[in-house]
Amino acid sequence: MGEKRFVYMDHAATTFSKPEVVEAMRYFLKEHFGNPSSLYSIGREAREAVEAAREQLAKALGADPEEIYFTSGGTESDNWAVKGTAFARRKEGKHIITTPIEHHAVLYPCEYLETKGFDVTYLPVDGDGLVDPADVEAAIRDDTILISVMYANNEIGTLEPVPEIGKIAAEKGIPFHTDAVQVIGKIPLDMKRAHSDVDMLSLSSHKFYGPKGVGALYIRKGVEIDNYMHGGAQERGKRAGTENVAGIVGMAKAIELATADIETHNKKIRKLRDRLRAGVLEIPHTRLNGHPEKRLPGNLNFSFEFIEGEALLLMLDQAGICGSTGSACSSGSVGPSHVLTAIGLSPEIAQGTLRLSLGDANSEEDIDYVLEVLPEVVEKLRAMSPFYKPTA
Repeated sequence: MGEKRFVYMDHAATTFSKPEVVEAMRYFLKEHFGNPSSLYSIGREAREAVEAAREQLAKALGADPEEIYFTSGGTESDNWAVKGTAFARRKEGKHIITTPIEHHAVLYPCEYLETKGFDVTYLPVDGDGLVDPADVEAAIRDDTILISVMYANNEIGTLEPVPEIGKIAAEKGIPFHTDAVQVIGKIPLDMKRAHSDVDMLSLSSHKFYGPKGVGALYIRKGVEIDNYMHGGAQERGKRAGTENVAGIVGMAKAIELATADIETHNKKIRKLRDRLRAGVLEIPHTRLNGHPEKRLPGNLNFSFEFIEGEALLLMLDQAGICGSTGSACSSGSVGPSHVLTAIGLSPEIAQGTLRLSLGDANSEEDIDYVLEVLPEVVEKLRAMSPFYKPTA
């Protein structure tokens, strides 16, 4: 093993804030700290900054500014979309359609709603993590009030057929929500054209090189949804609370940078990803999880037989490599990932899983280093396993 270096390959968990983002935020953290609801000059300046940021997000999403609502992040946006729609439409029905591989920010609200009398259908996915639009259509009932399917899975990177599902939902007159937290800056979004059938879309700033603790929910005009927080007139009365001005400004700058040239960015990341994938799959008894082609440009999820994922992470960390066993929000959970279980992996295979998610922090030298270190770490861990029998 050569000289130790620091390699960050967990961009699906979080990203660093780019210098331009930090600089844009600094202005509203020091002298210009006014409350956007105040009438004096620094308050008015803060209000103008918030509305300018709303316009910037709308431009990046191909939406209207009045369809953008600021939140504390993806989890809040998902909760609002699911629970807000369910409670607003409960007189029309109590049936919700989703999948078992959603982020827990969708699954747990659905489980909560089941305790309140709602009925949730969890559609199966195939071995690559894809849901079939025909299954969505077949699951629709007269009392279906919401369909929620994520755009890209945060663990295995599979891209779901969101435009096709949206078309089905629109034809049936059912609101459609998608968790798009992982796709900002990776998939071009246009809520008026290519994604005109998506009624609600969640995003989170820290997944695209913005600050943590701020996100947004796109709500198409005319969608019926309950207010999320009560106590003030912020966000047109739907989400009370003094706005996180610096965070909102930082998110706007981040999404501007992330969507400026998506194809060029993806081309660079795919090149790194494909080289890393080819190298890792040379390790015996290794499989790639998720669809081989219909996946995020920077996501790789591998399962290594005869090893345990947390031990793998710790040894990689000692070598300066940051990866993940799956969702950062599930790092304290016990048992195999619900996503890997849903695609049919046994607990024995699922427990030896590593997610490497690439981004702007990575280079060809990083790929070289991981491909040098990872096979050695896997070999060491397998040597300690009573179940591993090396081939001659």
